[in-house]
Amino acid sequence: MSAIPNIPADIPSIDTNGSTNGTVRSPFVLRDAPVENLRPLKVIVIGAGYSGVYCGIRIPERLRNVELVVYEKNDGIGGTWWENRYLGCACDVPSHSYQFSFEPNHNWSSLYAPAGEIQSYLEGVAKKYSADRFIKLSHEIKACKWNDSTAKWHVTVKNFVTGEIIQDTSDVLISARGNLNNPAWPEIDGLNSFEGEVMHSAKWNESYDFSNKRIGVIGSGSSSIQIVPSLQRIAGTQVSTFVRSQTWISPPFSSQLWSQYDFDGFKIPQDVQEKFASDPDYYQKFRLMVEEDGNGIHAVTIKGTPIQQGAAQVFKESMQERLATHPHIFDALLPSFSPGCRRLTPGPGYLEALTQPNVSFITSPITRISSSAIHTSDGQAHEIDTLVCATGFHTSAPPPFELSGSNGLTLHQKWETRATSYLSHSVSDFPNLFTMLGPNSAIGSGSLTMMIESVGDYIIKAVRKIQKENIATMVIKKEREEDFTEYADRYFEGTVFSEECRSWYKNKKTGEVVGLWPGSTLHCIEVMRSPRWEDFEYTYLQYGGGEEGARRDSATGVGGRKRVNQLAWLGNGSTIQNVEERDTAWYLYPEFQDPPVVPQPEEKKTLRVREFSY
Repeated sequence: MSAIPNIPADIPSIDTNGSTNGTVRSPFVLRDAPVENLRPLKVIVIGAGYSGVYCGIRIPERLRNVELVVYEKNDGIGGTWWENRYLGCACDVPSHSYQFSFEPNHNWSSLYAPAGEIQSYLEGVAKKYSADRFIKLSHEIKACKWNDSTAKWHVTVKNFVTGEIIQDTSDVLISARGNLNNPAWPEIDGLNSFEGEVMHSAKWNESYDFSNKRIGVIGSGSSSIQIVPSLQRIAGTQVSTFVRSQTWISPPFSSQLWSQYDFDGFKIPQDVQEKFASDPDYYQKFRLMVEEDGNGIHAVTIKGTPIQQGAAQVFKESMQERLATHPHIFDALLPSFSPGCRRLTPGPGYLEALTQPNVSFITSPITRISSSAIHTSDGQAHEIDTLVCATGFHTSAPPPFELSGSNGLTLHQKWETRATSYLSHSVSDFPNLFTMLGPNSAIGSGSLTMMIESVGDYIIKAVRKIQKENIATMVIKKEREEDFTEYADRYFEGTVFSEECRSWYKNKKTGEVVGLWPGSTLHCIEVMRSPRWEDFEYTYLQYGGGEEGARRDSATGVGGRKRVNQLAWLGNGSTIQNVEERDTAWYLYPEFQDPPVVPQPEEKKTLRVREFSY
C-alpha cells in the first residue's frame, strides 16, 4: 500500500443527491488512501467567548489536517465577558457551575464571580490549551456568503488594527457569537437629544466618575438588577430606576448549600479556595453539589409541579420580607406570572438598594427624553446628568452583518418573522454552517457551559463526517427544522415560559419561546451525544483515479449526471496504522480500555450513565 497521497488543491465535483434515478454510473476507481481520509479542511469560527474558546481547544485536539481560524471583533478574549464591564457585572448563577467541565477553577472569589474574573478565566484557559494561537483579535466579520458552485464560505473580515479588509474562505463556518453581543438600545423618542453622558450596559465608560451625579437607569433585567445597587453605593449619587416590567427576584441560587461551608456571605474566603485546590475530593464533592442543585430545579419550569407551585410562595415571601419598609415597591414588582417566565436572577442587594433614600423607583412609562431629563406619562420630568441603558441585546436574531446561504438567501430574510433551527445548531438552506448558542439554545436552569460543550462536540463530529466521507455540503432538511420548531412549541406550552411576561426568551413579534432549549440541561446533553445523520442532506466530492486526483465532473452520460460512489471514503482497505506499521494493537493499550463494572446485587437495577456511553 502507498502512503497517504496529497490531495490536489483544485475543487472536486459535487454530486447533488447520490440518486440512481436517471444517472449513469462511471467505472469506480479505488481511491489509494487509508480509510481515515484526512482530507484538508478549513474551518472559520466567529467569536472567542466560551463557545469559540471551546472550538479552539477541541477542534485541533480531535481533528487532523484542519486549518482553523477564530475571528474575534474585540481586543481580547471573552466575548460578552470582555464587552460587559458595567458596575456590578457578575455571573448570576453559581460560578462553579459556569466553567468548563475539564478546567475547574478553584479560585473563584465569589459564589457569583465578577465579570473580570470570568474573562480572566477564559483567557487563561485559551492560553493553557493553546487555543489563542488560532484567535485573531480585533477582526470583525463584515459578511459571510455561501457559494453553491464551490461549496465554500466566502468571509469578509476587517482588521481593526490595520484597517485592512481580508477575504477568507472556509469549508465550514461556525457561528460562536452567542446571544449577548449585539446591544439593543431603547426605542425612545429623543434618545439622541440627551446632552449628558449616555452609555449602554455593554458599552460601559469605565473612566466616567458617577460621584455626585443624578443617574437614570432604564431597564429591569439582569444587568439593571446588578447596576442599580452598585450605583446606589457611590457617594452623592441620586439614582432613578425606570421599571416597566414586573419581575421575580429569587433568593440566592443554591443558598441552602452555602451554610455547609464557611463562606463570608457570597465571598469565598482564601482558606476555602486553598482547600478547594489542595483537596480534590473536597472540591469535587462541593462542585457536584452545586451542579446537582442546578439540574435538580428543572421542575420549577414545568407548570403544575409541586416545586413550581412552591417556588412562587417562597419567592414572594423573600421579596416581601426584603421590601417590608416599602410595600408599594413590592406591589409594583410582584408578577402575575410564575417564577422563571422571565430570566431568574438572585440580584444580591437589589431590593435593599430600592429602599434607600437616594434611589427613586419609577414605574410610570417613559414618553420621551429631552436634553437633560427623562419624561414620563404622569407628566413628570426627571432631571438627570447621566443616562444608563440596561436594555439588553438583540437575541435569537440574525447577526449585524450579511450572512447568505444557498441561492443567496440571507439569514435576515429567513428569520424575518422568527428565528428557527434544528437542535439549535443547524439552519436549513445554510450548508456547512453551525451555530453555538443559536435559537433555542439557552437554559432556564442547569449548566449552560455543559450545553456549550455538548453542542461543540456534536459540531466536531459533523466536521469529521464532512472530512472523512468526502462530503462537499451538509445541510439540515427543512422538514427536520420544522419538526424541531413544532416540538419546541408543544414543549413550551407546558412550561412557565409560555405565560404572559416580557422576556428575551420570546419572539418579540409573535411570542414563541425562541431563546431556550426545549428541555433540561441533561436532556440537551443526551440529545447531542448521538447525531441523527439521516436528518441532513448531503452532496459529495468526486475523486478520479491515478494522476487526476480530485477533479470537477460536469460531464453527463447517456442517462444524465454521473453518480458519485458515496463509499469512496473507505479508501484502499488500509488504515494509517497499517501504512505506518505502528500501534496496530492500539485497542489493547490501557488508556483505551473501558472495562465494565461488575454490578453488585443491590446495584443491578441502578441506571449508570457509563453503561450508555458511545
